[in-house]
Amino acid sequence: MPHYLISQSELPQEREARRARAGKSSGETYAATLDQLQPGVDTTILSPADEDAEPLSAEALVRFDAVFLTGSPMHVYDDGPPVQRQLAFMTRVFAAGVPSFGSCAGLQIATTAAGGRVRKMPDRMEAGIARRISPTEAGRSHPLLKGRPGSWDAPAIHGDEVWELPPGATLLASNAVTEVQAAEIRFDRGVFWGVQYHPELALREIAVAIADQASDLVEAGLAERESDVAARADEIAALHDDPASRALRWRLGVDGEFAEERLRRREIANFLDHLPYLR
Repeated sequence: MPHYLISQSELPQEREARRARAGKSSGETYAATLDQLQPGVDTTILSPADEDAEPLSAEALVRFDAVFLTGSPMHVYDDGPPVQRQLAFMTRVFAAGVPSFGSCAGLQIATTAAGGRVRKMPDRMEAGIARRISPTEAGRSHPLLKGRPGSWDAPAIHGDEVWELPPGATLLASNAVTEVQAAEIRFDRGVFWGVQYHPELALREIAVAIADQASDLVEAGLAERESDVAARADEIAALHDDPASRALRWRLGVDGEFAEERLRRREIANFLDHLPYLR
């Protein structure tokens, strides 16, 4: 049975706040998703950004079949000790040659560790649904996006974005809001596949996340009132409970790529299927 390492960059207070809101830390969400995709899989959750985190050696890292990097509130352009510890961890993952996958902040951490740049999104953010993501020419034949149609929507919530991919990276998908929606990064001895959106999240978790950031979404101009955000969160949560509802899909303007869990998780499933070829 494979053994996967899950790296969560939330700090302790952020993990507890997420557990209180959504029932799980970001690492626990990834572990649950991986267990659903590969029942009985062995997972270890690590928090490299924590002050008391013990760095893993290259010898310890190579015992894992893959590393997964979660989303989090971390801003990798804030050059403080937690960010430095998280980037040092990712640098060791690349050096060890262990294949890795990440979403949202995970993509941003891998990008920065490999020499790219991340920034706060100027005068915009993406919240709830990332619309009309489309593969690049390279992405159309890349195994990360196998099975995706010519355009799709995905769960997302982020105010930071990859500004410049590092040397050796390949842009795989974009949309009108964020140029880097999916990418492959090759650095040192490692390969990373990542997305800016959240294939690992249940729709109810996305609903909780946008409801929690209602004031930020109003300030960003995505809603006029916090009650509008609450109404959208309620619709997404209702779709979680009834993903086949034609009425909810119509109101949210989504199809099965967003509504159905199996389709929403394509990128993670594709990474797992392709792992034997990445070592």
